[in-house]
Amino acid sequence: MKLTVLDLVSVVEGGTIREALDNAAAAAKVAEECGYQRYWVAEHHGMEGIASAAVSVALAHIGHATSTIRIGSGGIMLPNHSPLVIAEQFGTLDALFPGRIDLGLGRAPGADQRIVQALRKDTNRAAENFPQDVVELQAQFAGDPRVPLQATPGKGDRPQIWILGSSLFGAQLAGMLGLPYAFASHFAPDHLDAALKMYRDRFEPSETLAAPYCAAAINVVAAETDEEAQLLASSMEQSFVALRTGNPGKLKPPVPGYRDSLPPQARAMIEHVRQVSATGSVATVRKELAAFQERTGADELVVSASIFDQDARLLSLRLAMEAAKGPVDA
Repeated sequence: MKLTVLDLVSVVEGGTIREALDNAAAAAKVAEECGYQRYWVAEHHGMEGIASAAVSVALAHIGHATSTIRIGSGGIMLPNHSPLVIAEQFGTLDALFPGRIDLGLGRAPGADQRIVQALRKDTNRAAENFPQDVVELQAQFAGDPRVPLQATPGKGDRPQIWILGSSLFGAQLAGMLGLPYAFASHFAPDHLDAALKMYRDRFEPSETLAAPYCAAAINVVAAETDEEAQLLASSMEQSFVALRTGNPGKLKPPVPGYRDSLPPQARAMIEHVRQVSATGSVATVRKELAAFQERTGADELVVSASIFDQDARLLSLRLAMEAAKGPVDA
């Protein structure tokens, strides 16, 4: 079972952005030691609890802390940027860390109207142009002479481009372009099965891939016991409730019995969105990962978790890989 890490680079309550970035670099080093395939960070703007807004800069920091693991974006929200600038940024990363760079691309702007205005982008129109912008990015890296301005760095560089999504649109596009595809089922589980089926059904072989290659994301919190893992996961649950109620902030410490303290509507919301999860001891996580992989047939599972305590987070990464490597008990 191949595992990849998606890190939101969370800033914890009482912590700093520098500490969050250093914690991410340390976690990437542990992930590398454990045998994870990739270490991805995501683009979010204007959120005091997330330190990865400048994705390429964060990746450079992580890249210097590691030596073999692939690193990349999970993802870059392309409507926020020009393809030229992203080609330059990820061409620079490819020059610094050759053969290790992934460029995951998303169509959603990942921002509210305040951020849209601050970015000075018509993101609705840019989202409509997403397929053309992906093709332009490919042309930039290929050094296609039809591109009027060649990206330097960028031209001739070879980051691995992925299409990311939480709906059927990205699945269809990834299949048509013959690119690897990752589905964000860790927060948007509703269209998971349909999207993976569409991707495989619509896949057309390309210079990049001869056959479909897909990943599916799952929330994973592993600890010595089921009870401890459930407690650790309450930090992530608090963040989700805060985001959905318009009050995002820094990652809070765990709260015993957090779900039970919520009104029924909020509890149901968490249970729905976090239904794609593996939370517990090694034995519990092993069973839940195996069931998820059997359901999806994914080539890789992308594990995501926001854990308040750094030591607990690193242990969770180690235990999750232990769970992935071991046999499932009958």
